[in-house]
Amino acid sequence: MTKARLEAFSDGVLAIILTIMVLEIKVPHGADWAVLRPLLPVVLSYVLSFVYVGIYWNNHHLMIGTVKRLSGGILWANLHLLFWLSLTPFATGWMGQNQFAPAPMATYGFVLLMSAMAYYVLQQTIIRAEGPGSRLAAALGPDWKGRVSPLLYCLGIGGSFWHAGVGGFFYVLVALLWLVPDRRLARALAHRPEPGP
Repeated sequence: MTKARLEAFSDGVLAIILTIMVLEIKVPHGADWAVLRPLLPVVLSYVLSFVYVGIYWNNHHLMIGTVKRLSGGILWANLHLLFWLSLTPFATGWMGQNQFAPAPMATYGFVLLMSAMAYYVLQQTIIRAEGPGSRLAAALGPDWKGRVSPLLYCLGIGGSFWHAGVGGFFYVLVALLWLVPDRRLARALAHRPEPGP
């Protein structure tokens, strides 16, 4: 399998995830602005999830761009990531439809946490397959954002049971940390030559 085929498959899954999420926003009956007010939690949930899927799409593209050749382990790790991301529409819909109630907020955070862990597994699988001198290993360095994000998700999950705003704060904070595409990977692709065979 080529990198292009892996990226095309992953892009297709992510496009379906975004499509399912937007279909959860039901058109209200009525023609005045007041009918939109009950949709606000659903729309806010959608916007946050859209940003998260966009972050994964962007960084996944950059990370796969560093790969020299695929292995079975990389393919399975990629599927593992797509599995957790595919649960985003469910968690998003449940959270928005229930106006950020504690259990749906915590479940949303759990899906975010598991997606982050799956991304880390994919990252480590690539490094293991290509060795410590790989472009990805060189680009990542200490990876402080990757280390702090799971902790922030856990704080968000726990905080969701205290107040929805606490959970939401941590989920938005992690999204803001990752909103700019991973510059380490972009620099590795732009400035470092492809390793030899």
